[in-house]
Amino acid sequence: MTQTTEAAAAVEETPSAGKTRRIHRAWFVAAVTFVTIIGAAAFRSLPGLLIDPLHQEFGWSRGTIGAAVSINLALYGLTAPFAAALMDRFGIRKVVAVALTVIALGSGLTVGMNSAWQLLLCWGLLVGLGSGSMALAFAATVTNRWFTERRGLVTGILTAASASGQLIFLPVLSWIVEHHSWRPAAVTVALAALAVVPFVWLLLRDHPADVGVKPYGAQEFVAKPLPAQGAARRTVRVLASAVRTGPFWLLAGTFAICGASTNGLIQTHFVPAAHDHGMPVTAAASLLAVIGVFDVVGTIASGWFTDRFEPRRLLAVYYALRGISLLFLPMLLAPSVHPPMLFFIVFYGLDWVATVPPTVALCREHYGDDSAIVFGWVLASHQVGAALVAFLGGVARDVFGSYDMVWYASGALCAAAALMALVIRRRPGRPAGELAEMGTPLPA
Repeated sequence: MTQTTEAAAAVEETPSAGKTRRIHRAWFVAAVTFVTIIGAAAFRSLPGLLIDPLHQEFGWSRGTIGAAVSINLALYGLTAPFAAALMDRFGIRKVVAVALTVIALGSGLTVGMNSAWQLLLCWGLLVGLGSGSMALAFAATVTNRWFTERRGLVTGILTAASASGQLIFLPVLSWIVEHHSWRPAAVTVALAALAVVPFVWLLLRDHPADVGVKPYGAQEFVAKPLPAQGAARRTVRVLASAVRTGPFWLLAGTFAICGASTNGLIQTHFVPAAHDHGMPVTAAASLLAVIGVFDVVGTIASGWFTDRFEPRRLLAVYYALRGISLLFLPMLLAPSVHPPMLFFIVFYGLDWVATVPPTVALCREHYGDDSAIVFGWVLASHQVGAALVAFLGGVARDVFGSYDMVWYASGALCAAAALMALVIRRRPGRPAGELAEMGTPLPA
């Protein structure tokens, strides 16, 4: 490291006499990442709003429409581990900017579709690939590079960004769908993704060394590693190593159930299920947005808890509570919003993605330098679970005429996930709550 770089790091970390200490650059990078994820969240708000309009206009079955959402969710997860490796190879800015452009292209092209295969191509393939590169592996990579302290808290904040975007976009998109049809809503998603691209390119930075500072909480300056060659090979190699360990399968299994009971179930099917009971689409979408409000609170709180308590026990509590809430949902759906439904929304919202910070912490504990890529594969299982329920939920609605069976099955799966979380072993010598404070290794 050159003297100039050392001096720059010292200026950032040590205040001059009589001057107020500067806010560490890592917090500005986290803020940019937060806003970027919010801007890209529009694509996650739309699928549940498309099911009824597409069914009515084109006559496509809910299973067919669910298949497009299923492809989208599966690719969202399967792309994530490769995106984490590509960020190591080409940098965060380039990968995220390209991903946002692909999302905008896929969403914009849906306006002219008239066949089901075009829905599968545009919303399933293109938006799925683009959104996969904007998955939680993006937040994990930023957190691992820029922070050695407060990682649990920052992970919670960045995870909550997606819920914040849902809060912003869901009411807007539902109003557009109800008053102007689904096409203007798809265009809105495309424009929202494009609007974030210059923001990412101008303000996001790949590594603390790019601006001459240490990661937040680090005792020593960390040089920027050389671009990783063979991103795809490394991603597959990390998977081949991880699958030989028990914690990987338990984390992947629990996170698959997490995806099945959130993105695949509530985010995709809550609005049409509520509409089946006579609730207006805008009211159902507003309830889904309120889930996003409490998701922000719950996820940030979960990050704080993860810095202080044993992650696997937190996961067990989260999954058990989620399963209980889903078992009661069929009794709460009605034509109007009533207090028990509001209680469910608050309770479920606090638990929506509270599972992410402890899952990231367990990946970091067991897999160290490769934790971001391992989490990418764990996230892939999350999205495969979501994809299965997005498809099977639509099929169940077509066959049984209601979603009741899906709610009950998902509640039972959550109970199984709670038991699986307790089976995950701790690594010797790492007490609960220590992970985020001790400065675990940064990904290469």
